[in-house]
Amino acid sequence: MMLRTIDSKIAIAKYRWVALLIGAAALALLGLGADAQQLGTLDPEPLPPLAHPNSPTTPAKALFGRVATPDPVATRTIGFYARGCLAGAVALPVDGPDWQVMRLSRNRFWGTPQLIAFLERFAKKVPKVSNWPGILVGDMSQPRGGPMLTGHASHQIGLDVDIWLKPMPSRSLTREEREEMLSTNVVRPDGLDVDPKVWTQDDVAVIKAAAEDPEVQRIFVNAAIKKALCREARGERSWLAKVRPFYGHNYHFHVRLRCPKDQPLCEPQEPVAPGDGCSKNDLAYWFSEQVLHPHPSLAPAKPRPALTLNDLPAECRTVLTAK
Repeated sequence: MMLRTIDSKIAIAKYRWVALLIGAAALALLGLGADAQQLGTLDPEPLPPLAHPNSPTTPAKALFGRVATPDPVATRTIGFYARGCLAGAVALPVDGPDWQVMRLSRNRFWGTPQLIAFLERFAKKVPKVSNWPGILVGDMSQPRGGPMLTGHASHQIGLDVDIWLKPMPSRSLTREEREEMLSTNVVRPDGLDVDPKVWTQDDVAVIKAAAEDPEVQRIFVNAAIKKALCREARGERSWLAKVRPFYGHNYHFHVRLRCPKDQPLCEPQEPVAPGDGCSKNDLAYWFSEQVLHPHPSLAPAKPRPALTLNDLPAECRTVLTAK
């Protein structure tokens, strides 16, 4: 389902609709991050009005996905990473000295001041530890956080960000490139390891630099990437504990920050398990047949009901409706 090559504008347009209707739905079903290969658009059309916006059964993603601006108040991180919202969001500038934001049409380049500060210092560090001129920034959060119409189950409280596994070019990307450029799949086709044709020590250095930041709580990567990091890490290895295998994540890595100490409404995630996560037992599940080659006769997992506004913290109703 991953797009490898685009030969024409017509192919791009056709793929975009297939990806939006099928690929994004599958990712959401699994609770995965939005695919870095999911194309954007140069001319985003406004979503149609909701027939019943005040109905208690209306999915929260349909409400938060239609708000284009942040709640203009002091920043508040409310709820859990996969069940919450964000007041007073701050936009990451789409161009920085060491970063460029991708897929601008999604309007998902918002976060807490802590996330903005992390990206600024991480991007500055990347050229010092690798041959990358900088980073390409994927999805952060929506202007008011909350569930998204496509892709992520998390990214709801302004503390998550996807970093593409592709170095930033040494030039400013065009708007079209930001919507249609593809990231790099660094995982081998069989899923058992990274692809040596594209995986380099720069990838190791960049992920390590993110994991060493004290504000980082977790980093999610494909299991093949975790396997490679365990094998290739040199010297001090405590940072590996933060890097956790998860479905997908072969084109980007997902950075999650800790709840800020001054945000009492932010629900923290449990600490990572002891150890570096590199033992055979730690990785066995991710390379099992049931993960790598699920039997086609198995019935697909029943999708979880979409979150409604009543499923989110009560404060999120105020955040959503604030003028």
